[in-house]
Amino acid sequence: MTAAVDVREVTFAYGDRPVIADVSLTVEAGEFLGLVGPNGSGKTTLLELAIGLRRPDAGSVSLFGEPAADRADGERVGYVPQDAGGTAGEMPVTVEEVVRMGRYPRRLLGRFRDEDRAAVAEALARVDIADIADRRIGRLSGGQRQRAFIARALAAGADLLALDEPTVGVDAESREAFYDLLHELNDEGMTIVLIEHDIGVVTTHATEIACLNRELFFHGYPEAFVETDALAEAYGNAQHVVAHDHP
Repeated sequence: MTAAVDVREVTFAYGDRPVIADVSLTVEAGEFLGLVGPNGSGKTTLLELAIGLRRPDAGSVSLFGEPAADRADGERVGYVPQDAGGTAGEMPVTVEEVVRMGRYPRRLLGRFRDEDRAAVAEALARVDIADIADRRIGRLSGGQRQRAFIARALAAGADLLALDEPTVGVDAESREAFYDLLHELNDEGMTIVLIEHDIGVVTTHATEIACLNRELFFHGYPEAFVETDALAEAYGNAQHVVAHDHP
């Protein structure tokens, strides 16, 4: 089976400031990868490289077997960047209109068809926000906004969900429900790559962990990660994982 993401010996710098140094990792289809590391460690840059938003200075990145930077926008990847909810709050659009955006690349001659409308309705129902479809996106809670962005990805037919610290500013109860949703989507076959500052949450929900600080310090199972010194090595001090009581 073709890997969802295949990063090979990738290096990237902003000008003369190196951010990613000789990183290689593979995300198989159906995996849930949690990407952790200190602030400024290159996590967001690596995620952007993985889904083709940036080109590496050296090395290669493949997305579903094709060069990541050559992918067509809107195809197979649903991306929720940092503070997407904050940006959306300024948009005078409804929840349904946000989700409909996921169908734009698939429209025939610019027209919405019955299958487009059905995909939007199914996505709204799947993330349990059909009852607020007519509400302005700026009037939603942080957790509801993130569900709207996931619904947009589902409506697009995405196979990979890429999320960059999606629960910043989200209350604890909504956060729990959000991760339950991600867990369900992953169980149904969705590939997920997640950047999350709460390492305990990541080790609870992810099937794989990658620990980064410019270079890759660990890539493997959560159970193995908590037994290694990778966390302390990447963060540069004594860190430990606090387990969360999730199902």
